[in-house]
Amino acid sequence: MKILHVTPYFKPSWEAGGPARSVYEISKSQINAGHEVTVFTTDGFKKRLNVLTNQAVDVEGITTYYFRNLSMYLSSELNLPIPYKLPFKCSLIKEFDVIHIHEHRTLLAILVYYYAKHYNIPYVVQPRGSAMATTKSTQKKIFDKFFGRSIIDNSKCIIASSKNESKQYPLVFPEFNKNVEYIPNGINKNEYGANIKKGNFRNKFNISSNKKIILYLSRLHERKGIDLLIKSFKKLNCENCILVIAGPDDHYKNKVIKLVKELELVKEVIIPGPLYEIDKIEAYTDADIFVLPSKDYYESFGNVVIEAMACETPVITTKFCGVSEWLNSDISRVINYDLYELIDNLHDLLNNPISKSPREFVFNNFDWDKIAETTTNLYIRIK
Repeated sequence: MKILHVTPYFKPSWEAGGPARSVYEISKSQINAGHEVTVFTTDGFKKRLNVLTNQAVDVEGITTYYFRNLSMYLSSELNLPIPYKLPFKCSLIKEFDVIHIHEHRTLLAILVYYYAKHYNIPYVVQPRGSAMATTKSTQKKIFDKFFGRSIIDNSKCIIASSKNESKQYPLVFPEFNKNVEYIPNGINKNEYGANIKKGNFRNKFNISSNKKIILYLSRLHERKGIDLLIKSFKKLNCENCILVIAGPDDHYKNKVIKLVKELELVKEVIIPGPLYEIDKIEAYTDADIFVLPSKDYYESFGNVVIEAMACETPVITTKFCGVSEWLNSDISRVINYDLYELIDNLHDLLNNPISKSPREFVFNNFDWDKIAETTTNLYIRIK
């Protein structure tokens, strides 16, 4: 099968968050299964990538077109990628059997939708948490009026990673009646095996072995609930605990630093910046607890939760995170967005080990090869 994935950002733009990683993993698994996979994307999110642009590039067998952004300021500050040379390659769309559009409110999605409709190529849409118009609501509403609703209505189906995410669709698109398929995000078992040596992250940041590490690792964004985590850490009053807040800044780092100073936690909180690849896995491995305390349903899934679990780290997440629907109390804690619930569960996990292996649970339920196979079977059904 010839498959086209359309995504605003792709490897190695990991600072763009989970969607870039997810599209890469699905594409790689589909290549390994014998399919021909192409990706239309742009040449960077926060910074311009050092890649060939506007022509086919081989990325581990994935034919990838990094279309040059008109302005990196628009991409990095407004999340508005404008791949101005994409129209010259749109005739390629007629060669594909199916198209998978990720994050549909983009110029890429508009152009691909137009030519998919023109050439009668079936496509599916996976908003990946971007459906709600709660941020940049005016721009999103204008986009939906002219393009977004048509992209959704003409798709064969919508893919949601959780029921939390799918609840957003009728709120954004009145009279929404598209078929919704539920497919979670996944994990690459080869990257999260048991061969990472414990202590590497501690050594890099001079954290002694008798200190418990509470880890947050995701974008530094207001919606992630980082302020709740910092306040709960203060009230936890754990003398042998260190709080690590890692991740790329998404217009919130200064507020995090200010709150840490106000609560007099400078010596107990480490803010190392973004961590990728092996550095990220080492952080998960050395952490005693991982926390993702997102404050609203904007968190459609939360890949970092299963990444931490794949490193045998117990997790706490809120009910707002889509991944919470797939978890159970044997390997995690799912809480309300509440200060004292978070404190109680931090205290519980610091003193009582969980009963089953988080890694085993994740490997059995979130393997990317299985998820890619489910996704490909969906393509076959809609053709």
